[in-house]
Amino acid sequence: MKLQQLRCIFEVVQNDFNISKAANFLHTSQPGVSKQIQLLEDEVGVQIFQRNGKRLTGLTEPGQQVFDSIAEIIREEKNIKRVSEEYEKKDTGNFTITTTHTQARYKLPNVVEEFVKKYPKINLNIHQGNPSQVTEQIVNGDADVGIATESIGLHDKIFCIPCYSWNRIIVMPKSHPLNEEKIITLEHLATYPLITYDYAFTGSTIVSKVFKESNLKPNIMLTAIDADVIKTYVNLNLGIGLIAEMAFDSSKDIDLISRDVSHLFPLSTTYLGIRKDTFIRASTFDFIKMFTPQMSEHELRQYLQNRHV
Repeated sequence: MKLQQLRCIFEVVQNDFNISKAANFLHTSQPGVSKQIQLLEDEVGVQIFQRNGKRLTGLTEPGQQVFDSIAEIIREEKNIKRVSEEYEKKDTGNFTITTTHTQARYKLPNVVEEFVKKYPKINLNIHQGNPSQVTEQIVNGDADVGIATESIGLHDKIFCIPCYSWNRIIVMPKSHPLNEEKIITLEHLATYPLITYDYAFTGSTIVSKVFKESNLKPNIMLTAIDADVIKTYVNLNLGIGLIAEMAFDSSKDIDLISRDVSHLFPLSTTYLGIRKDTFIRASTFDFIKMFTPQMSEHELRQYLQNRHV
């Protein structure tokens, strides 16, 4: 069993079972990849891939288990490379952050600016997605750190650091009748068309849970992952927007007015997540420290030691 064989299996799966794409990624030939797959299947004694003629269509049941083990090995290989980079190329390499739009737009810029000044030779990448996608990228090793709300802390392979708590506001045109209400209730929110984040009413999220427990069904007009998109459609008078409080700037959102609705919803917490088994480079540690200024360096180091427990 050779590492190259494992890489071939891994990249074929990553490239939607397309051998040609996997070969291009690995800088080798398609027949070469096919041969490595066959050699490994012969050695382990199971068929890893489902086939339709010469085309691979998926993983067999034992193949899924083999792939899960291969994925762990590939991630450990990346860890070894990180250790090497730490001692040979301390201030260079790649650093990838996966996060939601709200964090990328409103919370990350100052930290990224500070990080880039300290590590100008590190190639920084920022991937945006919803919390489920953020979780997936952390688990798959596609990102060094992920930043999102609650859901990333539910995966047993992710270690989370609480960063800050926040709540929600509604935004609407200044002439909207809801602005005349002294106290805004859930019944008010359920009365008007609502524009909010695309993940806010899926699963057991805080917002959906509050409405469900009150036996109310919100009238969702539109969903988006981008708070700026939500505000754009609120400006078109298509509904009221329910967004994170950090996403409203009265000096820029001059055509809208915001109202606090923190009395309706419990606080949410934003977490920074890393894989429990990842090697943390000094530059990664510095980024985490920049994003969690409420923790001293000593407190943060102690906190991170718990990720293996």
